[in-house]
Amino acid sequence: MNVISTQGLTKKFGDLVAVDHLDLEVPKGGVVGFVGPNGSGKSTTIRMLLGLITPTSGEAQVLGSSIAKPGAFAQRVGALIESPSFVPSLSANANLRSLAALRGLPSSRVDEVMEIVGLAGRGGDLTKNYSLGMKQRLAIAAALLPDPELLILDEPTNGLDPAGIVEVRTLLQRLRDEGRTLMVSSHLLSEIEAACDHVVVIRFGEMLFSGSLDELLDKATVHVEIVPEHACDLARLAELYQSKGLDTKLNSTHIVVEAAAAASAELNRLAASSGLTLAVLTPREETLEDVFMQMTGSSDGDNALFRSHQKAKRRSRLFQRTSGTESEAS
Repeated sequence: MNVISTQGLTKKFGDLVAVDHLDLEVPKGGVVGFVGPNGSGKSTTIRMLLGLITPTSGEAQVLGSSIAKPGAFAQRVGALIESPSFVPSLSANANLRSLAALRGLPSSRVDEVMEIVGLAGRGGDLTKNYSLGMKQRLAIAAALLPDPELLILDEPTNGLDPAGIVEVRTLLQRLRDEGRTLMVSSHLLSEIEAACDHVVVIRFGEMLFSGSLDELLDKATVHVEIVPEHACDLARLAELYQSKGLDTKLNSTHIVVEAAAAASAELNRLAASSGLTLAVLTPREETLEDVFMQMTGSSDGDNALFRSHQKAKRRSRLFQRTSGTESEAS
C-alpha cells in the first residue's frame, strides 16, 4: 500500500514550472528521503500534498484520499514545514497545549509527545531558552500531536549542529520503529544515507529516481584511478588496458579503469610489463554523494543545460498537444 501517490502532479508559478508532471509513489512504513538540489520543487510538492497550495494540473492521494479534500486525511498526517515557530515567552507545554486546542486534541497528548521526542521534564521551560536542536524536536512533537500515521518533515535538520543532527536522526529512527511512515526532505545526503529506507530524487520538478536506498547505491561504481609517472604515457597506458578488455576512460591527468580494488596489483603488473611506471594507483568506490551528483549535476553549467533541455521538452509536449487538437478539428 502507498501512503502517497501522484499522477502528473504539476505546479507552475507564471513561466516557472516548479513541479513537472510528477508521478510518485511513497510506500507505507519506514523513512522516505526526498532529495534534490535547491530549487528542485521539494517544498512545493510537500505543500501541494498537504493542501496548502493548489496544483496547476495532475492529481494526488494521501492515505487514499484526494489532496483536493485535505480535511479527509488532516487528522492522520503530521507535518513540519520550514523553521518551527513558537511563542518565545510561553513554555513548551503551553505552546503545545495551544496547538492541541486548535486541533481539537486532548491536552493529555502534550505529555505523551514530549516523552516521545525526549523533552520530558523540560516542558516547563520557556521556548526562548531552548537550543535550536530542542526547538526542532519540539516542532516534531507538535507534528506528532494527532498521533499521525504519516509524518512529513521539510528539512528537519536544517541549521542544526552535529549534535542536533544526531538527536533528530535518532528520533526519526525511533518513530520509524513505531510503525509510522516518515517523508523527510533534506539536502544532507549523509543523513539520508543514515536514516532512510526509500529515496526519491528530483531535479527542477522532475523525478530522476524512486526506490530503495540499496537500489540507489547499486548505481555506484567501483574503479581504479591511475596516474603514470610521465604524463606523455597517458594515452599509451589507456590503450594497454583497453587491449586487455578493460573499461578504461582517459582524462587529461589520469586514467579511470572500471575494476575492483583487488585488481590493482594486476593493473600495476600490466603497466610494468610494458615498460610503464605508475606514480599513483588509487582504488575508489563511489559514494551516495557521487551518485547524486551524477544524477543532478555538479555545477551551475550542468543545471543550466538541464533547464534548457526541460524547456525544449515542454515545448515539444505543447506542440504535440496543439497539433493533435488541430488534427481532430480538421
